[in-house]
Amino acid sequence: MQGKVRPAATAEQALYAMDRMIATAQFGQQDIARLLGLNVTDLTCLGFLVEAATAGESLVAGDLADRARLTTGAVTGVLNRLEKAQYIRRQADPQDRRRVRVVMEESALERILEAYGPFYERLGSLFADYSPDEIAVLADWFTRAKALLQDSLDEIRQGVSGWSPSDR
Repeated sequence: MQGKVRPAATAEQALYAMDRMIATAQFGQQDIARLLGLNVTDLTCLGFLVEAATAGESLVAGDLADRARLTTGAVTGVLNRLEKAQYIRRQADPQDRRRVRVVMEESALERILEAYGPFYERLGSLFADYSPDEIAVLADWFTRAKALLQDSLDEIRQGVSGWSPSDR
C-alpha cells in the first residue's frame, strides 16, 4: 500500500500539532471520565487495569500504585471508587493472602468501549490512510517520545531538572 502524499512540515509545526493534540486529549479524558462516572485519576488507573487484563494479567494494588505513581492510600481510594462503580473487584492473592489482586468485572470493558469505541473507530480510519512503513514510524515515534516524556517527568519529580517554578 502506498501512503498518501503529505504536506511538508517543520519540527516546530509538528511540535505545535502534538501540543494541541495533547491538550485536546487532556480535556477529552475529563469528558470521558465524567461519562463513565469517574474522575481522571480513576480513569487513568482503570486504563492500567485494562492494559493488564488485555495482556492476561492481573495487578495487585501495589503494582497499580507504582504504575500510577500514587501512594498505596490513594490507590485504595481509587479502588474503592472503581469497585463502587462496578468496574473492578478485589480478590485475595492465592499465594499471599496479604496481597489484593484487582480483577476487571466482565461488563467493564464493554462499558469502557462504549465511551472510547467511536474515537478508536475514527483512529482506525485515520491509520488506514498510512502505509505500513508510515505506521511503523508513527509507532516508533510515539514509543520513543513516551520514553523521553517519562525521563523528563522522573527528573521533575526528583527535582533534578534544574528548574523550579520559584526560579521565575
